[in-house]
Amino acid sequence: QVQLVESGGGLVQPGGSLRLSCAASGSIFSIYAMAWYRQAPGKQRELVARITSRGITNYASSVKGRFTISTDNTKNTVYLQMNSLKPEDTAVYYCNAGIKITIATAPDDYWGQGTQVTVSS
Repeated sequence: QVQLVESGGGLVQPGGSLRLSCAASGSIFSIYAMAWYRQAPGKQRELVARITSRGITNYASSVKGRFTISTDNTKNTVYLQMNSLKPEDTAVYYCNAGIKITIATAPDDYWGQGTQVTVSS
């Protein structure tokens, strides 16, 4: 009933920029937080950045100062602006959201399908 659809991945040269988007749709009562995770080949999925409904953000130390997470609450959309990209940022990036579908239910975690980001010359 809830879908997260990501877009914006692709191939970029080192030092370049990309902007990822993730739109949540379906039976949504409220969203308490949205986040971006990534998983590189042979590695565990890791948190990249997270933003709460109050706008509180946190970032992985490896991306702090280079990536910016933001939301458009009117569109239930989260963005990840990635600047000064490095080859080690290469991974599949996943959108995550904590969503209540009714006022009475606890929030559940929802995931997007992932979008590939490749940083290479």
